Amino acid sequence: MVRLFVRHKVSNYEGWRKVYDDFDAKRRSMGVKADAVYRSVDDTNDVTVTHDFDSADKAHALIASPELREAMGNAHVEGIPEMWVTNDA
Repeated sequence: MVRLFVRHKVSNYEGWRKVYDDFDAKRRSMGVKADAVYRSVDDTNDVTVTHDFDSADKAHALIASPELREAMGNAHVEGIPEMWVTNDA
């Protein structure tokens, strides 16, 4: 299993969450098998998301996709998200 971590600030969590949920079918079609959302206890607009894939290639394809960039723009993600891809150890 490969896990993609994404951490970013959003201007409004509720607005971000609606866009995130609406993007679910597209994420699934791009190979996401499971996902989870976490919010910082100190700043609820500091969001970390995980996405699980069968391969690193699929994770990198999602990262590079124009659809993801568009969704992040629509969700009012602030700044440049931190993204990293990991394997089970």
